[in-house]
Amino acid sequence: MLHLPSVGRLPTSFAARLIAVFTLLTAVLAGPAQAQLQLRIGGGNFQPMPIAIADFGGDPSLAGLVSGVVTNDLRRSGYFTPLDHARFPEQPNFDAAPNFEKWRATGVQGLVTGRVVREGGRVKVEFRLWDVTNGQQMTGQQYGTDAANVRRTGHLISDGVYTKITGLGPWFDSRIAFVDETGPKENRRKRLMVMDQDGANVRAITTGEMSIVAPRYSPATQDIAFMAQATGHQPRVQMINLETGSRQALGNVDSMSASPRFSPDGRKIVMSVQQGGNADIVTMDLASKAQRSITNGMAIDTSPTYSPDGSQIAFESDRGGSQQVYVMGADGSNPHRITFGPGSASQPAFSPRGDLIAYTRQRNGGFAICVSKPDGSGERVLTEGFHNEGPTFAPNGQYVLFFRDPGGQGGGKLFMVDITGKVEQPVPTPAYASDPTWSPLLSGR
Repeated sequence: MLHLPSVGRLPTSFAARLIAVFTLLTAVLAGPAQAQLQLRIGGGNFQPMPIAIADFGGDPSLAGLVSGVVTNDLRRSGYFTPLDHARFPEQPNFDAAPNFEKWRATGVQGLVTGRVVREGGRVKVEFRLWDVTNGQQMTGQQYGTDAANVRRTGHLISDGVYTKITGLGPWFDSRIAFVDETGPKENRRKRLMVMDQDGANVRAITTGEMSIVAPRYSPATQDIAFMAQATGHQPRVQMINLETGSRQALGNVDSMSASPRFSPDGRKIVMSVQQGGNADIVTMDLASKAQRSITNGMAIDTSPTYSPDGSQIAFESDRGGSQQVYVMGADGSNPHRITFGPGSASQPAFSPRGDLIAYTRQRNGGFAICVSKPDGSGERVLTEGFHNEGPTFAPNGQYVLFFRDPGGQGGGKLFMVDITGKVEQPVPTPAYASDPTWSPLLSGR
Protein backbone atom coordinates (compact mmCIF):
# COMPACT_ATOMS: atom_id res chain seq x y z
CA MET A 1 0.00 0.00 0.00
CA LEU A 2 1.24 3.47 -0.89
CA HIS A 3 1.02 5.74 2.18
CA LEU A 4 0.49 9.48 1.69
CA PRO A 5 0.98 11.96 4.53
CA SER A 6 -1.51 14.78 4.74
CA VAL A 7 -1.08 18.16 3.08
CA GLY A 8 -1.09 21.34 5.13
CA ARG A 9 -1.73 24.86 3.88
CA LEU A 10 1.76 24.91 2.46
CA PRO A 11 3.33 21.80 0.97
CA THR A 12 5.24 19.79 3.54
CA SER A 13 8.36 17.71 3.16
CA PHE A 14 6.50 14.66 1.83
CA ALA A 15 5.56 16.62 -1.26
CA ALA A 16 9.07 16.56 -2.67
CA ARG A 17 9.50 12.82 -2.33
CA LEU A 18 6.87 10.18 -1.69
CA ILE A 19 8.28 7.58 0.73
CA ALA A 20 5.90 4.67 0.85
CA VAL A 21 5.14 1.03 0.26
CA PHE A 22 3.67 0.09 -3.11
CA THR A 23 1.08 -2.65 -3.73
CA LEU A 24 0.20 -3.93 -7.18
CA LEU A 25 -3.29 -5.40 -7.29
CA THR A 26 -3.44 -8.74 -9.07
CA ALA A 27 -5.92 -9.36 -11.82
CA VAL A 28 -9.37 -10.71 -10.98
CA LEU A 29 -10.75 -13.21 -13.46
CA ALA A 30 -8.71 -11.62 -16.24
CA GLY A 31 -8.46 -13.20 -19.65
CA PRO A 32 -5.30 -14.53 -21.30
CA ALA A 33 -2.41 -12.10 -21.73
CA GLN A 34 -2.40 -10.31 -25.09
CA ALA A 35 -0.92 -7.18 -26.60
CA GLN A 36 -2.02 -4.43 -24.23
CA LEU A 37 -3.88 -1.23 -24.92
CA GLN A 38 -1.66 1.60 -26.12
CA LEU A 39 -2.34 5.11 -27.35
CA ARG A 40 0.12 6.58 -29.82
CA ILE A 41 0.31 10.35 -29.58
CA GLY A 42 0.75 12.48 -32.68
CA GLY A 43 0.11 11.79 -36.33
CA GLY A 44 -2.47 13.38 -38.56
CA ASN A 45 -5.26 10.98 -37.62
CA PHE A 46 -4.87 11.16 -33.84
CA GLN A 47 -8.11 10.75 -31.87
CA PRO A 48 -8.49 10.69 -28.08
CA MET A 49 -9.08 7.23 -26.63
CA PRO A 50 -12.61 6.47 -25.39
CA ILE A 51 -12.38 5.43 -21.74
CA ALA A 52 -14.81 4.86 -18.89
CA ILE A 53 -14.17 5.85 -15.27
CA ALA A 54 -16.69 3.97 -13.15
CA ASP A 55 -18.15 5.40 -9.96
CA PHE A 56 -15.79 4.26 -7.23
CA GLY A 57 -17.29 2.10 -4.52
CA GLY A 58 -16.93 2.34 -0.76
CA ASP A 59 -17.35 5.55 1.22
CA PRO A 60 -19.76 7.75 -0.79
CA SER A 61 -18.39 10.99 0.67
CA LEU A 62 -14.90 10.29 -0.71
CA ALA A 63 -15.36 7.86 -3.59
CA GLY A 64 -17.09 10.34 -5.88
CA LEU A 65 -14.37 12.91 -5.20
CA VAL A 66 -11.60 10.54 -6.30
CA SER A 67 -13.34 9.22 -9.42
CA GLY A 68 -14.29 12.80 -10.36
CA VAL A 69 -10.65 13.91 -10.15
CA VAL A 70 -9.58 11.00 -12.37
CA THR A 71 -12.27 11.79 -14.93
CA ASN A 72 -11.36 15.46 -15.05
CA ASP A 73 -7.61 14.78 -15.25
CA LEU A 74 -7.87 12.35 -18.15
CA ARG A 75 -10.27 14.60 -20.05
CA ARG A 76 -8.00 17.64 -19.58
CA SER A 77 -5.00 15.74 -20.92
CA GLY A 78 -6.66 15.81 -24.34
CA TYR A 79 -5.73 12.18 -24.91
CA PHE A 80 -8.88 10.57 -23.47
CA THR A 81 -12.64 10.98 -23.90
CA PRO A 82 -14.44 9.76 -20.75
CA LEU A 83 -17.76 7.99 -21.41
CA ASP A 84 -20.90 9.74 -20.17
CA HIS A 85 -22.29 7.85 -17.17
CA ALA A 86 -25.72 7.70 -18.83
CA ARG A 87 -24.21 5.24 -21.31
CA PHE A 88 -22.70 2.90 -18.71
CA PRO A 89 -23.97 -0.67 -19.28
CA GLU A 90 -23.35 -1.68 -15.64
CA GLN A 91 -21.85 -0.56 -12.36
CA PRO A 92 -18.88 -2.95 -12.18
CA ASN A 93 -17.95 -4.81 -8.99
CA PHE A 94 -14.42 -3.86 -8.01
CA ASP A 95 -13.65 -7.43 -6.90
CA ALA A 96 -14.73 -9.05 -10.16
CA ALA A 97 -13.93 -8.71 -13.82
CA PRO A 98 -16.32 -6.41 -15.69
CA ASN A 99 -18.65 -7.64 -18.41
CA PHE A 100 -16.28 -6.89 -21.28
CA GLU A 101 -18.83 -7.63 -23.98
CA LYS A 102 -21.16 -4.97 -22.63
CA TRP A 103 -18.38 -2.41 -22.30
CA ARG A 104 -17.10 -3.10 -25.83
CA ALA A 105 -20.56 -2.24 -27.14
CA THR A 106 -20.15 1.31 -25.77
CA GLY A 107 -17.00 1.87 -27.85
CA VAL A 108 -14.64 2.37 -24.90
CA GLN A 109 -11.22 0.75 -24.99
CA GLY A 110 -10.28 1.19 -21.33
CA LEU A 111 -12.17 1.00 -18.02
CA VAL A 112 -11.09 2.29 -14.60
CA THR A 113 -12.73 0.86 -11.48
CA GLY A 114 -11.97 1.77 -7.90
CA ARG A 115 -12.89 1.77 -4.23
CA VAL A 116 -12.35 4.14 -1.30
CA VAL A 117 -12.66 2.63 2.19
CA ARG A 118 -12.16 4.18 5.64
CA GLU A 119 -10.03 2.05 7.95
CA GLY A 120 -10.03 3.69 11.38
CA GLY A 121 -8.38 7.08 10.99
CA ARG A 122 -6.94 6.18 7.57
CA VAL A 123 -8.36 5.78 4.07
CA LYS A 124 -7.50 3.02 1.58
CA VAL A 125 -7.89 3.92 -2.10
CA GLU A 126 -7.69 1.18 -4.76
CA PHE A 127 -8.03 1.15 -8.52
CA ARG A 128 -7.79 -1.20 -11.49
CA LEU A 129 -7.27 -0.35 -15.16
CA TRP A 130 -8.92 -2.81 -17.54
CA ASP A 131 -8.18 -3.31 -21.23
CA VAL A 132 -11.72 -3.71 -22.54
CA THR A 133 -10.63 -4.76 -26.03
CA ASN A 134 -8.54 -7.70 -24.83
CA GLY A 135 -10.43 -8.43 -21.62
CA GLN A 136 -7.53 -8.17 -19.18
CA GLN A 137 -6.32 -6.03 -16.30
CA MET A 138 -3.46 -3.72 -17.20
CA THR A 139 -2.52 -2.44 -13.75
CA GLY A 140 -3.84 -1.86 -10.25
CA GLN A 141 -2.64 -0.08 -7.13
CA GLN A 142 -3.51 0.74 -3.53
CA TYR A 143 -2.83 3.97 -1.66
CA GLY A 144 -3.07 4.69 2.04
CA THR A 145 -3.77 8.24 3.18
CA ASP A 146 -6.00 10.33 5.44
CA ALA A 147 -9.29 11.90 4.45
CA ALA A 148 -7.81 15.38 4.06
CA ASN A 149 -5.37 14.15 1.42
CA VAL A 150 -7.61 11.75 -0.48
CA ARG A 151 -8.02 14.10 -3.45
CA ARG A 152 -4.35 13.68 -4.27
CA THR A 153 -4.81 9.93 -4.75
CA GLY A 154 -7.04 10.82 -7.71
CA HIS A 155 -4.06 12.52 -9.38
CA LEU A 156 -1.86 9.50 -8.64
CA ILE A 157 -4.46 7.17 -10.18
CA SER A 158 -4.65 9.45 -13.23
CA ASP A 159 -0.87 9.24 -13.56
CA GLY A 160 -1.03 5.45 -13.33
CA VAL A 161 -3.64 5.21 -16.10
CA TYR A 162 -2.01 7.87 -18.29
CA THR A 163 1.50 6.41 -18.16
CA LYS A 164 0.33 2.84 -18.68
CA ILE A 165 -1.64 3.66 -21.83
CA THR A 166 0.46 6.43 -23.39
CA GLY A 167 3.97 5.36 -22.35
CA LEU A 168 4.63 8.99 -21.36
CA GLY A 169 5.74 10.23 -17.96
CA PRO A 170 3.34 11.27 -15.16
CA TRP A 171 2.32 14.89 -14.56
CA PHE A 172 -1.02 15.08 -12.74
CA ASP A 173 0.55 14.89 -9.26
CA SER A 174 2.08 18.35 -9.52
CA ARG A 175 1.42 21.99 -8.76
CA ILE A 176 1.52 25.30 -10.58
CA ALA A 177 2.75 28.61 -9.20
CA PHE A 178 1.64 31.82 -10.89
CA VAL A 179 1.13 35.54 -10.43
CA ASP A 180 -2.42 36.34 -9.34
CA GLU A 181 -3.55 39.74 -10.63
CA THR A 182 -6.44 41.68 -9.13
CA GLY A 183 -7.60 45.30 -9.18
CA PRO A 184 -7.64 47.92 -11.96
CA LYS A 185 -5.21 47.52 -14.85
CA GLU A 186 -3.21 50.63 -13.91
CA ASN A 187 -2.75 49.44 -10.31
CA ARG A 188 -2.77 45.66 -10.26
CA ARG A 189 -2.00 43.76 -7.08
CA LYS A 190 0.31 40.91 -8.06
CA ARG A 191 0.59 38.03 -5.58
CA LEU A 192 2.40 34.73 -5.80
CA MET A 193 -0.04 31.83 -5.63
CA VAL A 194 0.28 28.05 -5.75
CA MET A 195 -2.39 25.52 -6.72
CA ASP A 196 -2.79 21.92 -7.88
CA GLN A 197 -2.30 21.57 -11.63
CA ASP A 198 -6.07 21.32 -12.15
CA GLY A 199 -6.79 24.59 -10.32
CA ALA A 200 -7.78 23.14 -6.93
CA ASN A 201 -6.34 24.03 -3.52
CA VAL A 202 -5.30 27.59 -4.38
CA ARG A 203 -3.04 29.21 -1.76
CA ALA A 204 -1.66 32.74 -1.61
CA ILE A 205 2.07 32.72 -0.82
CA THR A 206 2.62 36.50 -0.73
CA THR A 207 0.25 39.20 0.49
CA GLY A 208 0.58 41.74 -2.29
CA GLU A 209 2.85 44.11 -0.37
CA MET A 210 5.10 44.08 -3.44
CA SER A 211 4.61 43.13 -7.08
CA ILE A 212 5.71 39.61 -8.04
CA VAL A 213 7.04 38.73 -11.51
CA ALA A 214 8.49 35.60 -13.14
CA PRO A 215 8.32 32.94 -10.39
CA ARG A 216 10.15 29.66 -11.00
CA TYR A 217 9.92 26.40 -9.10
CA SER A 218 13.06 24.61 -8.05
CA PRO A 219 13.25 21.20 -9.77
CA ALA A 220 14.75 19.66 -6.62
CA THR A 221 13.45 21.50 -3.54
CA GLN A 222 10.30 23.18 -2.23
CA ASP A 223 11.64 26.63 -3.14
CA ILE A 224 10.31 29.23 -5.56
CA ALA A 225 12.46 32.09 -6.86
CA PHE A 226 10.86 35.25 -8.24
CA MET A 227 11.45 38.91 -8.96
CA ALA A 228 9.84 41.28 -6.46
CA GLN A 229 9.50 45.05 -6.55
CA ALA A 230 8.33 47.24 -3.70
CA THR A 231 7.16 50.78 -4.46
CA GLY A 232 10.18 53.07 -4.86
CA HIS A 233 12.72 50.22 -4.95
CA GLN A 234 14.57 48.37 -7.70
CA PRO A 235 13.32 44.91 -8.69
CA ARG A 236 15.24 42.19 -6.91
CA VAL A 237 15.30 38.41 -6.96
CA GLN A 238 13.90 36.71 -3.87
CA MET A 239 13.37 33.12 -2.84
CA ILE A 240 10.72 31.57 -0.60
CA ASN A 241 10.60 28.07 0.88
CA LEU A 242 7.11 26.58 0.75
CA GLU A 243 7.69 24.26 3.70
CA THR A 244 8.92 26.85 6.18
CA GLY A 245 7.72 30.13 4.68
CA SER A 246 11.24 31.56 5.05
CA ARG A 247 12.11 34.24 2.51
CA GLN A 248 15.39 35.81 1.46
CA ALA A 249 16.64 38.36 -1.07
CA LEU A 250 19.36 37.32 -3.49
CA GLY A 251 21.98 39.39 -5.29
CA ASN A 252 23.52 42.79 -4.62
CA VAL A 253 21.30 45.50 -3.17
CA ASP A 254 22.57 48.10 -5.66
CA SER A 255 21.88 46.02 -8.79
CA MET A 256 18.59 45.14 -10.42
CA SER A 257 18.24 41.37 -10.70
CA ALA A 258 15.62 39.51 -12.69
CA SER A 259 14.55 36.24 -14.34
CA PRO A 260 15.79 33.72 -11.75
CA ARG A 261 16.03 30.03 -12.62
CA PHE A 262 17.29 27.11 -10.53
CA SER A 263 19.96 24.61 -11.51
CA PRO A 264 18.70 21.02 -11.82
CA ASP A 265 20.00 20.11 -8.34
CA GLY A 266 18.49 23.24 -6.79
CA ARG A 267 21.86 24.42 -5.42
CA LYS A 268 22.36 27.38 -7.76
CA ILE A 269 20.38 30.24 -9.18
CA VAL A 270 21.04 31.70 -12.60
CA MET A 271 19.64 35.18 -13.20
CA SER A 272 20.06 38.41 -15.11
CA VAL A 273 21.81 41.27 -13.29
CA GLN A 274 21.94 44.85 -14.55
CA GLN A 275 25.51 46.11 -14.82
CA GLY A 276 25.57 49.70 -16.05
CA GLY A 277 23.46 49.94 -19.16
CA ASN A 278 23.78 46.21 -19.86
CA ALA A 279 22.48 43.04 -18.28
CA ASP A 280 24.60 39.92 -17.85
CA ILE A 281 23.85 36.34 -16.88
CA VAL A 282 25.06 35.60 -13.36
CA THR A 283 25.11 32.37 -11.35
CA MET A 284 24.83 32.27 -7.57
CA ASP A 285 25.69 29.41 -5.23
CA LEU A 286 22.80 29.38 -2.77
CA ALA A 287 24.90 28.07 0.11
CA SER A 288 27.81 30.52 -0.12
CA LYS A 289 25.99 33.31 -2.01
CA ALA A 290 29.05 33.55 -4.28
CA GLN A 291 28.22 35.11 -7.66
CA ARG A 292 29.87 34.64 -11.02
CA SER A 293 29.15 36.45 -14.30
CA ILE A 294 29.08 34.07 -17.26
CA THR A 295 28.28 36.69 -19.90
CA ASN A 296 29.95 40.06 -20.14
CA GLY A 297 29.25 42.35 -23.04
CA MET A 298 27.30 45.30 -24.41
CA ALA A 299 24.04 43.38 -24.74
CA ILE A 300 20.94 42.77 -22.66
CA ASP A 301 21.19 39.08 -21.70
CA THR A 302 18.25 37.76 -19.71
CA SER A 303 15.81 34.85 -19.09
CA PRO A 304 18.45 32.13 -18.57
CA THR A 305 17.34 28.53 -18.10
CA TYR A 306 19.36 25.37 -17.42
CA SER A 307 19.13 22.20 -19.46
CA PRO A 308 17.94 19.26 -17.29
CA ASP A 309 21.47 17.80 -17.11
CA GLY A 310 22.93 21.18 -16.09
CA SER A 311 25.44 21.27 -18.94
CA GLN A 312 23.84 24.12 -20.94
CA ILE A 313 22.01 27.39 -20.42
CA ALA A 314 19.54 28.86 -22.89
CA PHE A 315 18.93 32.61 -22.68
CA GLU A 316 17.63 35.55 -24.65
CA SER A 317 19.85 38.35 -25.88
CA ASP A 318 19.70 41.39 -28.17
CA ARG A 319 23.41 41.07 -29.07
CA GLY A 320 22.45 40.41 -32.69
CA GLY A 321 20.16 43.45 -32.91
CA SER A 322 16.85 41.86 -31.88
CA GLN A 323 15.81 39.56 -29.05
CA GLN A 324 16.71 35.98 -29.94
CA VAL A 325 17.36 32.73 -28.09
CA TYR A 326 20.95 31.60 -27.57
CA VAL A 327 22.46 28.48 -26.00
CA MET A 328 25.83 28.29 -24.23
CA GLY A 329 27.71 25.99 -21.91
CA ALA A 330 26.81 26.30 -18.23
CA ASP A 331 30.16 28.10 -17.74
CA GLY A 332 29.37 30.66 -20.44
CA SER A 333 31.39 28.95 -23.18
CA ASN A 334 30.39 28.80 -26.85
CA PRO A 335 27.29 31.04 -26.92
CA HIS A 336 25.45 30.55 -30.20
CA ARG A 337 22.15 31.72 -31.59
CA ILE A 338 19.45 29.08 -32.24
CA THR A 339 16.41 31.14 -33.38
CA PHE A 340 16.22 32.77 -36.79
CA GLY A 341 13.51 33.83 -39.19
CA PRO A 342 11.06 36.74 -38.90
CA GLY A 343 10.42 38.51 -35.62
CA SER A 344 12.00 38.03 -32.21
CA ALA A 345 12.25 35.10 -29.81
CA SER A 346 12.38 35.30 -26.02
CA GLN A 347 11.65 33.57 -22.67
CA PRO A 348 13.25 30.18 -23.39
CA ALA A 349 12.39 27.15 -21.24
CA PHE A 350 14.13 23.77 -21.45
CA SER A 351 11.98 20.67 -21.45
CA PRO A 352 12.59 18.33 -18.47
CA ARG A 353 13.32 15.67 -21.10
CA GLY A 354 16.03 17.85 -22.64
CA ASP A 355 14.70 17.31 -26.16
CA LEU A 356 13.01 20.69 -26.71
CA ILE A 357 13.24 24.38 -25.86
CA ALA A 358 10.00 26.37 -25.71
CA TYR A 359 9.96 30.14 -26.29
CA THR A 360 7.78 33.08 -27.20
CA ARG A 361 8.07 34.29 -30.81
CA GLN A 362 6.77 37.74 -31.66
CA ARG A 363 6.05 38.46 -35.32
CA ASN A 364 3.51 40.27 -37.46
CA GLY A 365 1.81 41.76 -34.43
CA GLY A 366 1.17 38.37 -32.84
CA PHE A 367 2.72 36.17 -30.17
CA ALA A 368 3.34 32.46 -30.71
CA ILE A 369 4.44 29.75 -28.30
CA CYS A 370 7.01 27.68 -30.20
CA VAL A 371 9.27 24.72 -29.56
CA SER A 372 12.43 23.60 -31.31
CA LYS A 373 15.26 21.19 -30.69
CA PRO A 374 18.11 22.62 -28.57
CA ASP A 375 20.12 23.27 -31.74
CA GLY A 376 17.26 25.38 -33.15
CA SER A 377 16.10 22.88 -35.75
CA GLY A 378 12.54 21.63 -36.15
CA GLU A 379 10.76 24.77 -34.97
CA ARG A 380 6.99 24.38 -34.74
CA VAL A 381 4.26 26.70 -33.56
CA LEU A 382 2.08 25.24 -30.79
CA THR A 383 -0.34 28.15 -30.54
CA GLU A 384 -0.48 31.70 -31.87
CA GLY A 385 -2.59 34.72 -30.99
CA PHE A 386 -2.56 38.27 -29.74
CA HIS A 387 -0.47 37.94 -26.62
CA ASN A 388 0.90 34.55 -25.56
CA GLU A 389 3.87 34.56 -23.19
CA GLY A 390 5.82 32.78 -20.49
CA PRO A 391 6.10 29.08 -21.52
CA THR A 392 6.94 26.47 -18.89
CA PHE A 393 6.92 22.68 -19.27
CA ALA A 394 4.96 20.04 -17.39
CA PRO A 395 7.08 17.55 -15.41
CA ASN A 396 6.83 14.98 -18.23
CA GLY A 397 7.79 17.45 -20.97
CA GLN A 398 4.58 16.73 -22.91
CA TYR A 399 2.69 19.99 -22.19
CA VAL A 400 3.59 23.66 -22.17
CA LEU A 401 1.87 26.09 -19.80
CA PHE A 402 1.65 29.78 -20.72
CA PHE A 403 -0.52 32.85 -20.23
CA ARG A 404 -2.62 34.76 -22.75
CA ASP A 405 -3.57 38.42 -22.30
CA PRO A 406 -6.22 39.72 -24.73
CA GLY A 407 -5.39 43.36 -23.92
CA GLY A 408 -7.76 46.12 -22.93
CA GLN A 409 -8.85 46.44 -19.31
CA GLY A 410 -8.89 42.69 -18.82
CA GLY A 411 -5.99 40.50 -17.88
CA GLY A 412 -4.19 37.28 -18.55
CA LYS A 413 -5.42 33.71 -18.25
CA LEU A 414 -3.47 30.47 -18.09
CA PHE A 415 -3.56 27.86 -20.83
CA MET A 416 -1.71 24.65 -21.59
CA VAL A 417 -0.93 23.12 -24.97
CA ASP A 418 0.67 19.78 -25.75
CA ILE A 419 3.86 19.62 -27.79
CA THR A 420 2.00 18.40 -30.87
CA GLY A 421 -0.13 21.56 -30.85
CA LYS A 422 -3.30 19.45 -31.12
CA VAL A 423 -4.47 19.89 -27.53
CA GLU A 424 -5.07 23.27 -25.90
CA GLN A 425 -6.90 23.68 -22.59
CA PRO A 426 -7.62 26.60 -20.24
CA VAL A 427 -6.26 26.29 -16.71
CA PRO A 428 -8.67 27.70 -14.09
CA THR A 429 -7.46 30.45 -11.73
CA PRO A 430 -9.38 32.63 -9.24
CA ALA A 431 -8.72 35.89 -11.11
CA TYR A 432 -6.42 37.16 -13.83
CA ALA A 433 -3.12 35.28 -13.94
CA SER A 434 0.30 35.47 -15.56
CA ASP A 435 3.85 34.10 -15.35
CA PRO A 436 3.11 30.42 -14.61
CA THR A 437 5.71 27.89 -13.50
CA TRP A 438 5.17 24.14 -13.18
CA SER A 439 6.47 22.22 -10.16
CA PRO A 440 8.27 18.89 -10.35
CA LEU A 441 6.25 15.81 -9.43
CA LEU A 442 5.26 15.92 -5.77
CA SER A 443 6.05 12.23 -5.44
CA GLY A 444 9.57 12.83 -6.73
CA ARG A 445 9.28 10.24 -9.49
